Amino acid sequence: MALKTGIYKCMVCGNVVEVAVNGAGTLVCCGQDMKLMDEKTKEGAGEKHLPVAEEVAEGILVKVGSVPHPMDPDHWIQFIEVFTKDGYILRKDLNPGDKPEAVFNVKKSNVSLVREFCNKHGLWSTTLN
Repeated sequence: MALKTGIYKCMVCGNVVEVAVNGAGTLVCCGQDMKLMDEKTKEGAGEKHLPVAEEVAEGILVKVGSVPHPMDPDHWIQFIEVFTKDGYILRKDLNPGDKPEAVFNVKKSNVSLVREFCNKHGLWSTTLN
């Protein structure tokens, strides 16, 4: 069963999909089941992937890691997402060479979760209160 807002990756070609509506089927790409990416919530061996949210005049600024994450052609943050308490999902797609951050026009007090996807190290999230 595909999970709503679940991030699935094809381990053959690298396609990544996010599920908008729960379904009973299995997601398949390149003839294989796609892998549901676990949301990591704690840093490991020196990695700096956890999203950090701070209030700014425009809303919130989400940065990836306490030090900027690499944004190289073979290792970068593909997107940053913000989940609001009233059911919206805001998203910023990134490319190699961009800064690993995004500003979202939403009050921090209305944000429940921020997450990001690294093309090499997967899905990372931080819950906000």
